[in-house]
Amino acid sequence: MFKILDRYIIKTFFGPFFFIFSVLFFIFIVNIIWVQLGQFMGKGLTTFQIVKLLFYLGVSVISMVLPLTILLASIMSFGEFGERYELAAMKAAGISLTRVMTPLLGVATVLAIMLYFFSNDIIPDFQRKAKNMLFNIAQTKPALNFTPGQFIDQLPGYMVKFDKIYGEDGKDIEGVFVHRKASTFENQQTIVAKKGKFVTPANKNFLKLELYDGYVTEDNFAGKGENVRLKQPDQVIKFDTLVSHFDVSELINKAIEEEQITDDYRFQTYSELNKTIQKSKKDNSSYFNTVNGDVLNQVNSMVTYMDKSKSKIAAKQQIKLDTVKSEKKLEMISNAYNRMDNLKATLETKNSEINPSIKYFSKVVMYQQRIVTYSFTCVIFFLIGASLGSIIRKGGMGLPVIIAIVIFIIFYIINVGMENLAWAGKMNPYLASWLPNMVLFPFGVWMTYKALTDSQLFDAEKYKSLLKPITKRFSKSKEHKRYQ
Repeated sequence: MFKILDRYIIKTFFGPFFFIFSVLFFIFIVNIIWVQLGQFMGKGLTTFQIVKLLFYLGVSVISMVLPLTILLASIMSFGEFGERYELAAMKAAGISLTRVMTPLLGVATVLAIMLYFFSNDIIPDFQRKAKNMLFNIAQTKPALNFTPGQFIDQLPGYMVKFDKIYGEDGKDIEGVFVHRKASTFENQQTIVAKKGKFVTPANKNFLKLELYDGYVTEDNFAGKGENVRLKQPDQVIKFDTLVSHFDVSELINKAIEEEQITDDYRFQTYSELNKTIQKSKKDNSSYFNTVNGDVLNQVNSMVTYMDKSKSKIAAKQQIKLDTVKSEKKLEMISNAYNRMDNLKATLETKNSEINPSIKYFSKVVMYQQRIVTYSFTCVIFFLIGASLGSIIRKGGMGLPVIIAIVIFIIFYIINVGMENLAWAGKMNPYLASWLPNMVLFPFGVWMTYKALTDSQLFDAEKYKSLLKPITKRFSKSKEHKRYQ
């Protein structure tokens, strides 16, 4: 009996689970497209490249989508159980709510463990691919780096040389030489021009050159004998303006897939992040000791100077400000202020240098801890969702969705707030990473207790009865119209 019941409960849970996961994943992907839209436009990307990039970026949002999906699915599934009076039937059959929640608690635990391994082993690899692809896409022609005065064979099938590259964005060129690397059965062609410029093409897979005042030298003897070639000279065509297109799609596609960024903490697993954290601690400790030494030396120098000045003055005569000329007074006060300002400026400079180190350390620690914390969030959200669903006894996409969104917003606000405090060095990053779970876990336990005790937490009549003595005091009794 219990195996049948467990299968039914799990089946009911995974129905809304897959639907909600798909919807939330789509919403997060649309948000990514909206944010990254500027890097997609005008880059000549193929549909396959855009889909691949969205897939790389989408994988990283699963760590946030999965906990929210578990929260929503658990509220909806237990809400449906309550709305269809199935929970009441189970309780009447002697099956407690704890027993009903057990199979789904096991499912949520398995999903949490899977999320940990997914975040630890898979997401870093896709983060690296996505970041490199975005970096390469941000460059219009990442692989075409022309050097003035040198022959370049990067263009497929051509050898080019530009004597001078200048102007806005390096679009103007002088001394142009373009030679097609033809085979035995192709016509040889060489283009020489005095000036030219790079023009933005309609199709970004092509490089467009507009050349001025030059010659095109071409032979028409491809595949013919040497005797025929010697009888006639090459054909030379003079031009005032010539527009040439070069297919660079293969070059650009290859460049987009290149990995130019390899050193980033987001590309590392949990154990690798431990090494990065230890290295960051060591570097910060060494740097802080250096900063402390510099500041202490400056303070000691100022104190020593003041002590020496004080001893010299005492040996002669006690100087009082009211007996010193006004010019001397101003000089003494000015020197004192200048020394204090120098010390203050030094402290502010050192503080500005320390802040980036603290922020980087906090980022690494929080990224590492979130590999674990988001897995615990899955279990906590299940406890909250299952309890709320059994209490409100409403399925569907109405009230459960609103409650889930409110809970998730609270979690997100706490998460971001703690993150900002940790980045500013005002909170320990380990505590900042775990604090959202520490806040929501007691709430989840309390909600579970309320559900097990059949609490009428969302019963409007209960709250009306509590407020009735107050509302009765301010309301006036009305006589029935019959007695008026």
